[in-house]
Amino acid sequence: MATDFKSIPIIDIGPLLAKCDDPKMGQDSGVAQVVKQLDQACKEAGFFYVKGHGIPETILKQVKNLTRKFFELPYEEKLKIKMTADRGYRGYQRIGENITKGVPDMHEAIDCYKELKPGMYGDLGKPMEGCNQWPIQPTNFKMLMEEYVSLCTELSRNIMRGIALALGGSPYEFEGERAGNAFWVMRLIGYPGVHSANGSDIPKDVGCGAHTDYGLLTLVNQDDDITALQVRNRSGEWISAPPVPGTFVCNIGDMLKIYSNGLYESTLHQVINSSPKYRVCVAYFYETNFDTAVEPLDICKERTTGAKKFERAVYGEHLVKKVQTNFVY
Repeated sequence: MATDFKSIPIIDIGPLLAKCDDPKMGQDSGVAQVVKQLDQACKEAGFFYVKGHGIPETILKQVKNLTRKFFELPYEEKLKIKMTADRGYRGYQRIGENITKGVPDMHEAIDCYKELKPGMYGDLGKPMEGCNQWPIQPTNFKMLMEEYVSLCTELSRNIMRGIALALGGSPYEFEGERAGNAFWVMRLIGYPGVHSANGSDIPKDVGCGAHTDYGLLTLVNQDDDITALQVRNRSGEWISAPPVPGTFVCNIGDMLKIYSNGLYESTLHQVINSSPKYRVCVAYFYETNFDTAVEPLDICKERTTGAKKFERAVYGEHLVKKVQTNFVY
């Protein structure tokens, strides 16, 4: 359960990554220190920054720069990859098209998902079947984004090994039938800045309303010069997550909350861009296997009085339900 945290910790995961392929990684003192910090962060805030993650800062910046160039294109050009249900909810959505709890969000985005072939998961996967829609302009967009997804997938898998150890399990708790073929989601998001009218600021719009994430782990690559992401603590205060150049902001999702039997919290967060500048954010979501039935781990039930606090949830059902209520056309 989240606490009354006032700031979000920064964790150097370098020692974890150095041993991530060693089955005995949990016995390493450097890994143990990272695992302790992950455990504390997941219990207290559900959010943390990671540094020492091994993805070059140049790539983090290239991804944001190319995303910004796409959003600067004329509206008609962006509509060439318009998101629709028959495209598997993949592609571009205009400002106000994404809905959070019934309220339009003031952002535009490109939504991408791990591609599902027809019939791959039967009726469960049918709404999400399709190929990602990548724009022709800017050039090299598809190539860079697919490389970035690959890097984020590998990084997330390794962070999850640390989280598995933090919960008291083996490093591989979240592989195999749980997340050995992890689904992923990526959202490339642009938030308009606040404009002045007659010398006074227009009231701030909510770029993305208060919500929790669906899956296991989220990696957020945000602009270095605009503070807009806010995380709610137990008292209901909104705590800012200011940019820390070269880091990812990480948070845990609903499926990890279930696996942990509530030891870890999927914390409410929102985005309010009160800057006059346009803000870009690239959010990568690492999930379970699409058809995984998620329920509390035995090791977590033992740590929480033995009772199962959450019912079984199938990730794909959870995702489809959220996606189908998140958009207007």
